[in-house]
Amino acid sequence: MKNIIFALTLLFYVAASAADLHITPDSSLADAIRKAREMHRQGQATAVTIHLAKGVYPLYEPLRLRPEDSGLHIEGDEAVVSGGIAITGWKRQGKLLVADVPDFNGRPIDFRQLWVNGQKAVRARDVSDFEQMYRIRTYDKKHRVLWVPRKAVEKIVHAPYTEMVLHEMWCTSNLRIKSIKLQGDSAAVQFHAPEAKIQFEHPWPSPMTPNTGHPSPFYLTNARELLDEPGEWYHDIRDHRLYYMPRDGETPQSLNATVPVLETLVEVIGTSEHPVRDINIKGVTFSYTTWMRPSLQGHVPLQAGMFLTEAYKLRPQIDRPNNHKLDNQGWLGRADAAVELRYAEHVSFERCRFEHLGGSGLDYVLGCRGGTTTSCTFTDIAMNGYVCGSFSPAGLETHRPYQPTDFREVCSQQVIANSHFYGVSNEDWGCVAICAGYVSGINIEHNTIHDVSYTAISLGWGWNRDMVCMKDNRVHANLIYNYAQHMYDCAGIYTLGNQPGTVISENVVRDIATPSYVHDPNHWFYLYTDEGSSNITVKDNWTPAEKYLQNANGPGNTWLNNGPQVNEQIKKRAGTYE
Repeated sequence: MKNIIFALTLLFYVAASAADLHITPDSSLADAIRKAREMHRQGQATAVTIHLAKGVYPLYEPLRLRPEDSGLHIEGDEAVVSGGIAITGWKRQGKLLVADVPDFNGRPIDFRQLWVNGQKAVRARDVSDFEQMYRIRTYDKKHRVLWVPRKAVEKIVHAPYTEMVLHEMWCTSNLRIKSIKLQGDSAAVQFHAPEAKIQFEHPWPSPMTPNTGHPSPFYLTNARELLDEPGEWYHDIRDHRLYYMPRDGETPQSLNATVPVLETLVEVIGTSEHPVRDINIKGVTFSYTTWMRPSLQGHVPLQAGMFLTEAYKLRPQIDRPNNHKLDNQGWLGRADAAVELRYAEHVSFERCRFEHLGGSGLDYVLGCRGGTTTSCTFTDIAMNGYVCGSFSPAGLETHRPYQPTDFREVCSQQVIANSHFYGVSNEDWGCVAICAGYVSGINIEHNTIHDVSYTAISLGWGWNRDMVCMKDNRVHANLIYNYAQHMYDCAGIYTLGNQPGTVISENVVRDIATPSYVHDPNHWFYLYTDEGSSNITVKDNWTPAEKYLQNANGPGNTWLNNGPQVNEQIKKRAGTYE
């Protein structure tokens, strides 16, 4: 074990003392956090700042900040907290480079991402251009069979662990292929449990069949037989070998390859009675995570990456007073994030980077109060960038109103401001840049969001107009463009549910992408108040045209002065500022 050396400076004041711990990448960040905790406990300092020198701080398990760590500050100088390990020892094998995958922490590993020389490589797939994806032919719910063109799957009939990524309206599903049976010019594809049952029973979102005019596209991934383009890779988990087709100029000696071994880097964990308080993290980069559930259980989302654990159609439908009849039920889970907070007060991030991540970025999961995220960058993220609030507890059917008896469960008064989001949702195309569910008093302002797969900002949850815990939210002066790179039924700013006092103002939304394979090429919007949206004010938002949707809204919504006529000064002020 390496010796840990701390450079310690104590600054004494009349009423309090502050301490600074300086560590380098050769030191243990977890040990530094414990040292700071003990200094605080023993009365040696009331506030401790851990300074991270430039470099990479690898983890073998998540860092955990608890109530005893309250008051801690962590500041980085180009410091990277990493959940990845390097892959070395590359050798040539024909057109490929091959390396052995080492064990991690005493166990073989699997992963869903690879980064080479700082650039995300492509998990081997059948198309390099998504415009060339094959389309489904028939969707047989009764027998749980998906019929596709024979030529789409001929080369992977006997490949183990192949996955299909299926485009369906506003989501994509990751389905692990169990069997392929060729029949004439078609093929019957079946999938493993549990995703097969969920995929064929849940009604929304549904894949589009040929009679709709826009049959759902799909692509295949994770088979060595598909490894045929520079920048692609395949991990053979049976022989623990990684195969990579190099890009121009890449050699075994020049390859700096990283695979993720952790799903979460930092957990801030308090309780409702004893929250973690007043932690500030500044100038730190969080990088290299994965999220393995799709490899183990598939991934069938309902919306915004929130995956279904069970879902099915209802007959007869359920009557809901003040709402449309309910034709389906579903229960949800959520993906892991690089940084997760539960029962935390005023835990903030400034000038941090969240990048090279296989799950979501930063997630205020439960019971958080306050906390600012300012001047941060979110990029190269597989799922959602910034997530906040509940998206229905696991035991609550997701269409039921969420109004907890203990309001301490509700995330409230968070701020996400002056931050930059791009290249987010680059694997799960149904995810978004900023994803806020059942929240109260959140302030989303002066962010720049572009090049995302679906909606940019999603606010609210529940698909009903009943009074819930949401209120007084604010989406102000954000700049959004080049959104909906892969999915429609979307908007720059999208809402759900009853949120009294919520104001969406002075945002700029423009330049939607135009992929050819979306389920309905006209079903996109700049602003979109969806089912149950109530008591929301939408005003002074600049858009090139008044292309908006108000779908199954409740009462109390006010729309004022939105469109291309909005004052030019409002247009100029949107986005990040210094």
